[in-house]
Amino acid sequence: MKTDAIKLDGSKAGSVELDDALFGLEPRIDILHRVVRWQRNNAQAGTHKVKTRSEVSYSTKKIYRQKGTGGARHGARSAPIFRGGGVYKGPVVRSHGHELTKKFRKLGLRHALSAKQAEGNVVILDNLDIADAKTKTLAKQIRDLGWKRALVIDGAEVNENFAKAAANIDGLDVLPSMGANVYDILKRDTLVITKAGIEALEARLK
Repeated sequence: MKTDAIKLDGSKAGSVELDDALFGLEPRIDILHRVVRWQRNNAQAGTHKVKTRSEVSYSTKKIYRQKGTGGARHGARSAPIFRGGGVYKGPVVRSHGHELTKKFRKLGLRHALSAKQAEGNVVILDNLDIADAKTKTLAKQIRDLGWKRALVIDGAEVNENFAKAAANIDGLDVLPSMGANVYDILKRDTLVITKAGIEALEARLK
């Protein structure tokens, strides 16, 4: 499919042929859900931890005699039923990540691109070349283009001046093509891809 490309000032910059295998699929929510879940689980720290009965700081002395007290028998104050005792089957440090095949991850990225295209929220940009790394100038251009929550994907490397200027603009994320992922694409309202980014994504997802 053909779509128009623009420059940062809003003027036209010709047209680009988008591969239907990347931008023309019927988006499947189940595939997108599985890939996003895989991403978020891998990002989870898993550093939650409680002290078990063997780790709490208490004497191991038997708290009172076995028989004759009229109460239940107990061995130590560190038992889970006592205040300050160890926690029974509490969380431990572990990884929440799980496996997902590379083929499926690529499929998820294709469906994410297609979902944005189906919504009409894909913008093709000629390039990210700017003369000066001025946040004020770039922020005005972004406002004029109507991008409120946007993800910008460039080629192998992001233009240095653009990356510096965009660093302090709220709601604008910039990634190289290798950093493109399902979660960030779906999280933003507008997906902006440069011509170099299109070529890099096509080469990555073939």
